[in-house]
Amino acid sequence: MTSIVLENVCIDFPIGSHRGSSIKNAVLYKARSIGGRLIDTSLSTRVVRAVENVSFELKEGDRLGLFGHNGSGKSTLLRALSGVLAPSSGRIDVVGKCMSMLDIAIGIDAEASGYENIYLRGLILGLTERQIAQKTPEIAEFSELGPYLDLPLRTYSAGMAMRLMFAIATAVEGNIVLMDEWISVGDANFRRKANDRLRKITDQAGILVIASHEPALLKDLCNKGLIMEAGRIKAFGPVEQVLDGCD
Repeated sequence: MTSIVLENVCIDFPIGSHRGSSIKNAVLYKARSIGGRLIDTSLSTRVVRAVENVSFELKEGDRLGLFGHNGSGKSTLLRALSGVLAPSSGRIDVVGKCMSMLDIAIGIDAEASGYENIYLRGLILGLTERQIAQKTPEIAEFSELGPYLDLPLRTYSAGMAMRLMFAIATAVEGNIVLMDEWISVGDANFRRKANDRLRKITDQAGILVIASHEPALLKDLCNKGLIMEAGRIKAFGPVEQVLDGCD
């Protein structure tokens, strides 16, 4: 059985000395303006608190929709759930295997061929060489890139590259699915195929956590909603109730 438990989770990003350059000061101002809260931790150090005292629990079958403006902490929270970020304080307990579709371009090499990128990206996703070899034919077929897979990625159009990255990301199994926006790639025919695959993945997931700026999508996919504001939980509960008036 899958489950996710967060207790008083805080995530801080150190900034450094108060005596920064004008560029650093601009970054600090931007962090404050988009929702990250500046905190003094010593005479010489500041941090941006991206997530503050977040607590909730998800059980098998739950689908959680994260909503909030840019900089509210949604993506940071998703990365913490995936294990990429560790909380500065508090506790995160995840029972299950995460299928993360947050940064599907990480590890992609423009000079490497499509097949080489399948291998590189597979390693980053935690697959063994044997598992990568087993999944490569399926990835190649789904991407519909054919002989282009032997060519360097720099020769691909943006749409072709996204098709490859999507095919790789969705070939890795997991019973906890994490998504930062619904992924839509390729032409109309490929988008339909991609949407069908995403629907199958989300329907079969033990737990789904997805961030989106589209309340209608979250209401369609999820049974629970969470609105974040300045790194804190503004509202949490049944998705229709939480997102009422956000359309």
